[in-house]
Amino acid sequence: MGNRQAVLSPEKLELYQECSFFTKNEIIKLYHRFRALDPDIVPSFMPNDCVESILIPPNVIYKMSELQANPFLERVVKIFSKDGSGHMNFENFLDMFNVLNDQAPIDLKAIYAYKIFDSDNDESLKTNDLKMAIQKLTRNQLTETEMSTVVEKVLEESEMDDDCEISFMEFEHVVTRSPDFKSTFHLRI
Repeated sequence: MGNRQAVLSPEKLELYQECSFFTKNEIIKLYHRFRALDPDIVPSFMPNDCVESILIPPNVIYKMSELQANPFLERVVKIFSKDGSGHMNFENFLDMFNVLNDQAPIDLKAIYAYKIFDSDNDESLKTNDLKMAIQKLTRNQLTETEMSTVVEKVLEESEMDDDCEISFMEFEHVVTRSPDFKSTFHLRI
């Protein structure tokens, strides 16, 4: 192995490679990024029995340059944390980058985008979810009338069964046909 120091066991590294769109070198690079977030918490070598128990708090994850400008920062971190608290272990961190990787298929990205927009976690995008998403996207720059108009137009364009909410299938139908969706729903390692 030369001068390279192992950061993950060969078994874990192999498993992560099989379960992601990353090479072993990219996984090691992501581990270094994870460790750099809080080197006092994350060891330089991650024993197999510690992978799930070493957690980085959300306020540290929020400081990542790739996420800081994202209006859905808090939702992204909560969605990818195992328990929804925002605390992330390395596997959660790897999952986040895996889904937001350029190589991830659009249908996988759509699943997580839907979860991020579903602010009340009821598995349906209703008027309140849409308003919250629009507020985040426009940084609260719309009047209530403008907001209502945009919500109405989104429902008109997306909603197919006249129940005034967007199901995952309706959402997927729209975003998978959007030429910009895959290129904007990503993080680079």
